[in-house]
Amino acid sequence: MRKGQQGIALITVLLVMSLALLITAGMLRSHRLALHSSAQQLHQLQLRQLAFAGEAWARQRLSALLVDPKLAVAAGQAWATGQPEMLIDNGQIDVEIEDLAARFNVSALLTQVPVGAVTKQRWLRLQTLLEVPVVEASALQGLSVSDISQLRLLPGVDAVWFARMQPWIALLSKEATLNINTASATLLGTLEGVTPGMARRLLSERPLNGFASVQDFTFSPALMGLGIQEAGLGTHSRWFRITTHVRIGQSRLRLESDLTRDLKTGTWHLQQRRFLAPAHSESS
Repeated sequence: MRKGQQGIALITVLLVMSLALLITAGMLRSHRLALHSSAQQLHQLQLRQLAFAGEAWARQRLSALLVDPKLAVAAGQAWATGQPEMLIDNGQIDVEIEDLAARFNVSALLTQVPVGAVTKQRWLRLQTLLEVPVVEASALQGLSVSDISQLRLLPGVDAVWFARMQPWIALLSKEATLNINTASATLLGTLEGVTPGMARRLLSERPLNGFASVQDFTFSPALMGLGIQEAGLGTHSRWFRITTHVRIGQSRLRLESDLTRDLKTGTWHLQQRRFLAPAHSESS
């Protein structure tokens, strides 16, 4: 009888010890997961802080180099050509500054009245150049759009259309015009009578500090006689995008920051920030 009780007691002790080991193992596993989660959060926080540093560098650069809002904004100016020296341990920070007025302003299509013939034809030409199915300007008339991504809800807009068009369009104030001093060959190719080859030539011959006026552009020798309409064209901008790419080891982060300059005070205002997945080329 005594030996039987001792055996039961031993089994009980072994069961208690096994249970204690299981609980301890579970606690250790939970602790490791918590530490791993905390490390990931700290890593993401570090990536974000570095992205903010890149944005701050670009904002300071815009403020210092685009002092007078009355002067032309051009792709050959220092604000658009410099790159920061931001090498960090096991990584780097790259910063790009883009003039959003170099894109087609979709807000010009969101009017309550029918869109003018010039704007309509340029919208059509852009889609033709990018080889996407045409979404008529009338499909956007009167729409209330607060973000360019909402265009995906339109009939005829699929993932391919949006992916191809997104780099060339922007949602700016309705008074925004296409900046001929920063526009790409693709956007210059939407102008009346301009062929793709001519657009590339215009880009290569464009003055570093840009054209002082739209008239100087339209009356340049390469464009004489084409009948380019001055409507919707300009030489200035107050809308810019700062894209900051951060890399630490295998980790990547991309921050897009949209800024607007107040023409009266000259001050810069942050409109929105977006943390995005890295582009395909960044992750390869």
